[in-house]
Amino acid sequence: MDNTMMDTIREMFSFKNVVWLDVWVAIYETLYMTIISALFTFIFGLIIGTALFLASRSKAPGAKVLYNIMAFFVNLFRAIPFIILILLLIPFTNVLMGTISGVKGALPALIIGAAPFYARLVEIGMKEIDKGVIEAAEAMGASKWTLISKVLLRESMPALISGITVTTISLVGATAIAGVIGAGGLGNLAYLVGFTRSQNDVILVSTIFILIIVFAIQFIGDFLAKRTDKR
Repeated sequence: MDNTMMDTIREMFSFKNVVWLDVWVAIYETLYMTIISALFTFIFGLIIGTALFLASRSKAPGAKVLYNIMAFFVNLFRAIPFIILILLLIPFTNVLMGTISGVKGALPALIIGAAPFYARLVEIGMKEIDKGVIEAAEAMGASKWTLISKVLLRESMPALISGITVTTISLVGATAIAGVIGAGGLGNLAYLVGFTRSQNDVILVSTIFILIIVFAIQFIGDFLAKRTDKR
């Protein structure tokens, strides 16, 4: 191993360029973007996913057309790369949030990018419910709201929790991408401070804290999914 490589490794673990106050601010910004976007993703994704499931099994006139329209837009937004989605939503973000930069400016793209993905996971989770359970509830005269709240949500809860766990982890990665274009957070710290100034120790610290956040989300998600799984 040559001296240049050894010098780089020593610099990475020296943390001499790390300003810990900036790191804590970046962690807060990453957590803020992740938690807020995950909350709204859960709400919108649950609504859209449930609507997709109900429309897919409905025999009402126009249900198939409605399902195809919703599925088209879900697939459309899922297919757009996140960095391009941020750019496409700049006018919308500016009107809605009053800014296109910072943590507030990243939220619309994070939510719009993640909600369709989670909606598909919700639909898949509900399709795994035993059809006999749904048909029994309908045979007893359960209303749509009762069917959704007492059967669909309860029976698919482990899948819903696992789905939002996966989605939230992807949101952490998306906040890092958003940070590269000025949204703040650990991605912003790693790029603007670490990469542009060739401070490898800052990049390493940012990476470590992103990994800690991801592992914590996965642990909490797995724990809750196991607690709600009745099997």
